[in-house]
Amino acid sequence: MIKKIAFATATAAALLSGTAYAADLPSKKGPAPTVVASPWDFDIGAGVTTDYIFRGLSQSYHNPSVAAHGELRYNFNDTWQGYAGISGESIKFTKLDPNPSMEFDVDGGVRGTFGALSTDFGVIGYLYPGLATPSLPNGVFTTQVNWFELYGKAGYNITDAFNVGTTFFYSPSYQHTGANSEYLSATAAYKIGDFTINGEYGYQWLGRTDGSHTIPNTAIARYNLPSYAAWNLGASYTYKFVTLDLRYYGSSLSKSRTALITYADGNYAPALNKSGLAGSKFVATLSFDLTSKDLK
Repeated sequence: MIKKIAFATATAAALLSGTAYAADLPSKKGPAPTVVASPWDFDIGAGVTTDYIFRGLSQSYHNPSVAAHGELRYNFNDTWQGYAGISGESIKFTKLDPNPSMEFDVDGGVRGTFGALSTDFGVIGYLYPGLATPSLPNGVFTTQVNWFELYGKAGYNITDAFNVGTTFFYSPSYQHTGANSEYLSATAAYKIGDFTINGEYGYQWLGRTDGSHTIPNTAIARYNLPSYAAWNLGASYTYKFVTLDLRYYGSSLSKSRTALITYADGNYAPALNKSGLAGSKFVATLSFDLTSKDLK
């Protein structure tokens, strides 16, 4: 009996030893490769619109405008993303010359995602390359209209289809007039398959020009820019990476108040003959947008 027990024990030990040894041998298949997602991402796009409207004011004199943009993104983690972007739009302020033919925008900031809540904080600069500074009848020169804004945005997904949000922009010198500005708006969007219905209602508060950015030492150098409300409502359809957007724009600006919305230099385009840039308008936009995921 003792011999049988000893034999069985030795056999079991040998089997266990053999099993452990086999497990230690390398597998012919090898371990599954680990896929490491790159923290870098990008977004590029372009489009054409029947009218480039910015907060209720046409930036293309109610003519068609083309645009293109690019953005580089870096995902710090699942919550935070940093970004820097550029964009360009064809513009025309008035029928008078000189007119900048292009608006060049640069922006950067950080986005955060906290479940259904999303945030975005950053800065954007509006540049007008090639804009001349002609001499006015009284011998003074106009200044550039380059300016910048700080902004904060927040959005909340009430459901997978319904999103609401708010935006706030601040500038110490709106369109380089020396007048401070604040813009606050509320947004809403409802998605139905490839269709999205969305709108925005905002209010633009504008301060008093400081004279050093318009015409120094003249009676019209310092004046209060008119504050106003602006809104839009529209629907868009997206097929893969192409979007068609149909939108209605409006504002509370009258023609006389619109003429005061930027410079008052007596000659240069942003003040003179600017009255026609507001008003209600229906706009159609066709655009495409690609990220790195769309190219895989």
